[in-house]
Amino acid sequence: MTRMISGVVLAGGANKRFSGITKASLEIDGEKIISRIINTISGLFGEIIIVTNTPEEFLDFVDCRIIGDQYKNAGPLGGIHAALRFAASDAIFVFAGDMPFLDRKIIEEQIEEFNISQADILIPKAGKLIEPLHSIYKKTVLEDLERFLSEGGNRAVRDFISGKNADYFYVEETEASLKGFTNINLPSDLLKY
Repeated sequence: MTRMISGVVLAGGANKRFSGITKASLEIDGEKIISRIINTISGLFGEIIIVTNTPEEFLDFVDCRIIGDQYKNAGPLGGIHAALRFAASDAIFVFAGDMPFLDRKIIEEQIEEFNISQADILIPKAGKLIEPLHSIYKKTVLEDLERFLSEGGNRAVRDFISGKNADYFYVEETEASLKGFTNINLPSDLLKY
């Protein structure tokens, strides 16, 4: 059975290392990272959602739904929560807004694996690297996520998924596959590309 999945781009964050500039709006080869992401995932999902607390930055993306966090200052988990709460589908495929080199083939294979999986969360794993911000989450985790966020303690994505019905989607550890999971974390990262 093919499950309905919404594509989600997490385009929030404090972006302190970039003087407050939203990382999704940074350019690589003259194209904004968010445009690169949306071009890569376009056609794979019934809807694409951009989660941001600065919606005015993304008004050009008229084919995307733009929503904000309900849990402020909760990091990526706040964005995952908002997307799960408002997505039209029963699952979301989450992408960090600072991943400019997504690999469409890996994404398609991860969706295929999810469609036959019994897991509530499907996380890619290449060697020792896991990427919870390139993962698929079912709405069945929403209640647990709200409880986790309401407790107000640690808000790390890895801590939330620990103990959940999560499984790994194994990806061959190659230079090409690892590039697909690249994040732009520092201004110096932009100089590499």
